Amino acid sequence: MAQLNPATPFPGSSPDLIRLFYLFKRLPDDITVTQRLPHGEQPAPDFWLAWGKRVLFLSVSPATAQDLSRVQQPDLFGQSAVSIGLAEDGALTAFVHQLKLETHLTTAVLFPHLAARQIQPLRPDSARAAWVGKEQLTPERLPDWLADQLSSPLTAGQMDHIRQHFSPEVIIPAAFTVRQPVARNTEAGLAHYLLDYDQEQALKLDLNLPKSGHDTAQDFQLRLVNGVAGSGKSLIIIYRAFMLRRLFPHKRILVLTHNRALIQDLRRRYARLSGGDQGVEMQTFMGWCRRQWPADKPPSTIIRFRERLELVTQIWYEQLRHTTMSETMLLDEIDWYKDRFLFSEAEYLAADRTGRGFALGDSMRRRVYRAMNSYHHALRQRQLIDWGDIPRQLWRYWHDGDVFLPRYDIILIDEAQFFAPIWFEIIQRILTPESGHLFLVADASQGFLKRGQSWLAGGLEVRGRVHRLTKSYRTTREILDFATLLYRTRLPAADEAVVVPDLLHMPQGVLPVVIPLTSEQDEITRVINEIRQLHESGVPWKDILVIHASREEISHIITRLNAVFGGHTAVDPGQDEPQDQIRVCSLNAATGLESPIVFLLGIHDLYEKEQSIRLSEEERADLIRDNTRKLYMAITRAGQRLVITYVGPLPDVLDQKRTTRGCLRNARQ
Repeated sequence: MAQLNPATPFPGSSPDLIRLFYLFKRLPDDITVTQRLPHGEQPAPDFWLAWGKRVLFLSVSPATAQDLSRVQQPDLFGQSAVSIGLAEDGALTAFVHQLKLETHLTTAVLFPHLAARQIQPLRPDSARAAWVGKEQLTPERLPDWLADQLSSPLTAGQMDHIRQHFSPEVIIPAAFTVRQPVARNTEAGLAHYLLDYDQEQALKLDLNLPKSGHDTAQDFQLRLVNGVAGSGKSLIIIYRAFMLRRLFPHKRILVLTHNRALIQDLRRRYARLSGGDQGVEMQTFMGWCRRQWPADKPPSTIIRFRERLELVTQIWYEQLRHTTMSETMLLDEIDWYKDRFLFSEAEYLAADRTGRGFALGDSMRRRVYRAMNSYHHALRQRQLIDWGDIPRQLWRYWHDGDVFLPRYDIILIDEAQFFAPIWFEIIQRILTPESGHLFLVADASQGFLKRGQSWLAGGLEVRGRVHRLTKSYRTTREILDFATLLYRTRLPAADEAVVVPDLLHMPQGVLPVVIPLTSEQDEITRVINEIRQLHESGVPWKDILVIHASREEISHIITRLNAVFGGHTAVDPGQDEPQDQIRVCSLNAATGLESPIVFLLGIHDLYEKEQSIRLSEEERADLIRDNTRKLYMAITRAGQRLVITYVGPLPDVLDQKRTTRGCLRNARQ
């Protein structure tokens, strides 16, 4: 079976195009047939067929026997009201001319309703394309005919050049990627990167959205793209939003993710791609929830992170200090409870806690629930809420009729592995019934915030609806190899559905640099010195991302950088929209971001907490798993260079990667 791209015909395709689409699908496996996106501005073929490096461009004529009869019977003025095949032939000629390739490209006009004897008398001598009658358009005869019609073999650069003109939706502006410049195929004058074939296939999945009804068990259409870090998942989100906006201008489209820095980046790239289109709504999930709040019930203030830790510790000391549950476990259980569709003690007692890492008997669950209830009442007394309360309160408002939630035809979610089950409950309610479309992209190796859940726990049956991307285009082989080694060393028995990266053909780079230091004061000083030398050597501020393990250190680092380099050199991308500035963020806020050069600081604190004698073995295993996912995510933010600073004796996996060369010297090669 041939590879069809997209896998189903584009929306709005004529019956003739659809019929031929499924005929092409029966061609041999090594043939790829690409359908052109409708509504193109320039004349172009309907299909591009590639058999190895040999190609053929095809246009389809809708002419019927009735049209032929009208051609053969001119009107009273001796003119025919219908021309057959000329527009399609002209579109093929114009497209080939536009390519400006110094090689002969073959073209054909297909007539699915007319025989060869009917169309050949109509073909003018000036026609450049072959005109093909319906006799050849059968599964038995088409392959042999194609073999005789294909062009001579083309170069890789010529093939990319054709893709750029035939499918302009796959073009990636250079500003959209942090990849290091590489030698390009210049014979065709390529100026951009292109989505690879797997990415293009993911981009065009299920574009033929039904008006109503689904053949699945769910009330909406679902697709999940699971990919490694740097595989272009965020690009697919914004390109798909742009494509769906063009195909369905009257449908309401919503893009969601989990952190502010990422959603700002998505908005910026979508605005550039679309020329400033405002028709796609883009929000963090929490930001979207707060926008739906009843006007007469303003949301309460969010409790600060440190204050929350102190409150939970106090309640744990008063109610649970003589049990096997620690204050960390209580905090984790509070978050787990609020992330799920649970609203009472009875529901909590009946809840399936599989995968939590520590068991709770019935009596212990009752004690924990009382402690969680005390925490909730303490928040209310202080007129505070935590982040987990926002979707729960919105659900109550909607259930009680205090607010009416908007409906969306299409919802696209970036970094979906961070979305909690109750988030998905709300999302399913705002999808248009029967015809809604939910498109998710995710990386299971980074799912540290909403852990202990499956897609099914979120009410999503993804079996048979998953497309995998294994090639990373953000980073180098050395950086991804290092991230993978660290992941497998620290989590040798990991059983989650992690996509294994394909390291073959990745660009070569330099090894990550690990700098051991003796104090935390030296850490930021060393990084400032390295940044200074990088900037003096010509590296722009915007190419530098500083990630720290602790969110509480971010403002301090930004203040130090601005004091040293002046003005507003450094910003938090979650608070401000960066221009030519150094970005500084916490580990949890770095997901979805990328940069040519990344400095990773403060990770000694993660390792130290893992060794605490107060942790149970279950807690330690959970913490190692979460920290490993965070480290993998942070490392793979780097496109070209990675620098890790570490205070104290190096862990074995970092000591093995330590380099004796200077940091800047390594980073500038």
